[in-house]
Amino acid sequence: MDSAIRWTDRLQSSSGEWSGNVCDFYFRVYNKIIKDVKVPFKMVGGERVDDTPVHKALREALANCLINADYHGVRGVVIRKEADKITFANPGYVRTGKKQMRLGGESDPRNKSLMKMFNLINIGERAGSGVPNIFNVWNDEGFVEPEIEERFDPDRTILTLSFAKKATKKSDEKKATKKSDGKKVTKKTQEQYDAILAFMENGRWYKANELTELLGVKETRTKMLLRALVADKKLEDNGVTKGKTYRKANKN
Repeated sequence: MDSAIRWTDRLQSSSGEWSGNVCDFYFRVYNKIIKDVKVPFKMVGGERVDDTPVHKALREALANCLINADYHGVRGVVIRKEADKITFANPGYVRTGKKQMRLGGESDPRNKSLMKMFNLINIGERAGSGVPNIFNVWNDEGFVEPEIEERFDPDRTILTLSFAKKATKKSDEKKATKKSDGKKVTKKTQEQYDAILAFMENGRWYKANELTELLGVKETRTKMLLRALVADKKLEDNGVTKGKTYRKANKN
């Protein structure tokens, strides 16, 4: 987008183009923020289901923002949708505290009547479970963890839901490499080498399957690790193809 353009679609309560009430605001905003949410093909009872956990999480976030807003505060409720994230901001501090809001289990809504209204139409969770559910959905989807920010004077609560994917464990392991005898290996592979060498007693021969349970990997992976240790001269094998065994290399 052109940096000079602040928005391409705006909904403002004071525009006079719609009712301006909270319920109407909720449905108008919700329909805007879900436009780009991907919906996998799923059939239940012969009908396609267009609802997903992400849709539910967005409903929770929007309802939570409106239920906990201080409508006598400054700047009002602001929902901002960008290409890679959605921000929910409302006037008022977190009454249960930011940490407890994240953990859930305690509910102290600023607008109890509004919460009841949303509950009657099956929107919003009771007992403070809404925000933890959002975090769980974002984790299951592989998105970067949501951010909760509190500002004071004036008091303001901001929840940011990013659609950026967090780095996978596998890619993290590939990045976290260390040198071993001049060769690059992943951190996890080095840990497996170390576990094998720490487990083996000097002078005793071991079969690959004796080490498989120790490592928690398949036997083919264990044999590959053992071959690499033989090549690095940290282990030696008995020189046969069938019934191959391994022991710590003789350093004498």
